[in-house]
Amino acid sequence: MLNWTSWKKRTVVLMIGSLLLTVPLTANAALASKAAYQGDAVKAISLKLGDSSINANALVTSVEFIGLLNKSAALAGSNSLFKMKSSSTITREEAALLLDDTLKLTDAPESFKDIPDNTTLSFAVGSVMKALLMNGVDSTRFAPKGALTYGQAYAIAYRVYDFLKPFDVVETTIADIQHAIEQGKLTSKELVQLYLDRIEKYDDQGIKLNAILTVNPKALQIAEQLDDERIQKGSRGPLHGIPIIVKDNYDTNDMPTTAGCLCLKDSIPLEDADQIAKLKAAGAIILAKSNLHEFAFGITTQSSLGGQTLNPYGLTHNPGGSSGGTGASIAANFALAGLGTDTGGSIRIPSSYNSLVGIRPTIGLSSRDGIIPLALTQDVGGPMARTVTDAAILLDATAGYDPDDISTAYNVGKIPTSYTDFLDINGLKGARIGVATELFGTTAEEKPVTDLIKKAVTDLKTLGAETIEIKIPKLADIMKYPSLSSFEFKFQLNEYLADLGPNAPYKSLTEIITSGLYDKSQESSLKSRDALTTLETEQYKDIVLLRTKVTRESLLKVMADNNLDAIVYPSTSQTASLVGESGKAGSNNRLSPYSGFPAITVPAGFTAEGMPAGIEFLGRSFEEATLIKLSYAYEQGTHNRKSPVLTP
Repeated sequence: MLNWTSWKKRTVVLMIGSLLLTVPLTANAALASKAAYQGDAVKAISLKLGDSSINANALVTSVEFIGLLNKSAALAGSNSLFKMKSSSTITREEAALLLDDTLKLTDAPESFKDIPDNTTLSFAVGSVMKALLMNGVDSTRFAPKGALTYGQAYAIAYRVYDFLKPFDVVETTIADIQHAIEQGKLTSKELVQLYLDRIEKYDDQGIKLNAILTVNPKALQIAEQLDDERIQKGSRGPLHGIPIIVKDNYDTNDMPTTAGCLCLKDSIPLEDADQIAKLKAAGAIILAKSNLHEFAFGITTQSSLGGQTLNPYGLTHNPGGSSGGTGASIAANFALAGLGTDTGGSIRIPSSYNSLVGIRPTIGLSSRDGIIPLALTQDVGGPMARTVTDAAILLDATAGYDPDDISTAYNVGKIPTSYTDFLDINGLKGARIGVATELFGTTAEEKPVTDLIKKAVTDLKTLGAETIEIKIPKLADIMKYPSLSSFEFKFQLNEYLADLGPNAPYKSLTEIITSGLYDKSQESSLKSRDALTTLETEQYKDIVLLRTKVTRESLLKVMADNNLDAIVYPSTSQTASLVGESGKAGSNNRLSPYSGFPAITVPAGFTAEGMPAGIEFLGRSFEEATLIKLSYAYEQGTHNRKSPVLTP
């Protein structure tokens, strides 16, 4: 699980950038306190609130400090006017009293040895600490009589700007939310309402994305309970009070789990899926369950229960699938992040089509227990988010051993303390990346995506990676193998239905077909799967054994021969197809499920038509940390994601 304290410190350090201002805080000053001031002083200069040519150690006058604060307020769009009698310098005590009085902060306790209890100053210091405007010079002292320096004044000025600027839910991140809550600007209950309002505005009416199947009727109540818990006991971690949207093939014991099928519209499982239970334990709020391609059969996201989900970047296009509801909803800012499932490409395709980060983990990293199966030999569940950081936080919460999924026994000893430890902006420097040019599209329809990926490879070089063109051994043989979803689905679905207990609406795929309550466009697929009587066939055994062996050995050989950290290629060969047309994602997505190796797709930009595409990073078994490091560096070096203009 994620170490919350180290995550907060790491976030601060990442914000500092290359410019460091020396701020005298006393010999015993805490490093984290220095880093916080230095990083926020740098931000102030970037906003032109301060001047980098001025000595950060010099003492600031009250007139200059007031000028900085009023400039910050104006930039934030606030009418707050700071006033103070002129003097040559200003003390930290005077600064705290000024901020508390002008901003009308909420009283809060403090425990500094050099601040008298139950005084006007103690209330002011507690208030500015709670609002994250000032902090102590170390863990025990505030140094009220210490003179304020330019470096400290710049940091406070940035924090005032950050405090006063209106909160914007669009494109916000988990760290942004936790920061806003710590500032007192937001509660989880208010955040949930903001997202519910967006779902109503853009999913239920307006452009009607049709991405959500069920909204959690207790979401506001759960959020309020988590707000109370935060006050009484503190935060559980980065996911405390964070709304998450999950694909509706994850079992939830308080909402229906349907796989998009009318036949399961009232099916409420006895227990949460393991990943759902882990999210709830981490403090996440399951805000809603999203539409999917029924039973995860396809890549356009249409179902008998939810209909056709639309792409927020182009309403005439599908969102990809089968996790298209999660993809469209996270892209449209209906929640912070979400969960999808991936048997052949069902996390990575909609992530690519919606300018998202999607992680297909190693088979065995995260439990599949409680996920309606398509083919357990290939099935995984994983994060979908707008940033690599948020996806890594979600992966921290959901990875781990589960005795109900034996595949997770392989992850023991292979999961780091936190995947966020690998969020290295310089992560591509010195990396060796194999470029699988054989997987680049060559047709006119594929050219827009191919051009974007070629540009992405150039960006990888610019960011410090060495790129090597490679050929994957036996690639043609690998791509000839079929997916096992045509073989395993019936038998594993029947087992899932049996686990629902006596209240299961149906006991078998045969009964579902007999009911007629399913998407008729999938009738032939359902019937052909139901016609299978056994998995004890040579064809099935050859696929399970030989396909996995040849795919793994081919990928490991090319990586070993070229000393590669990862392989990259287009996540999909084309952008999202038009609604009503069959999906044309290509077959690149097969390498990860056929090998069981992890893959991450990251936004690679937009075509001239305005549709997103992604670049996929593939690594060795249980090397998610390496992929996160590489993809984070690429993301931060390019910033390719843009919010859909249709859902402002």
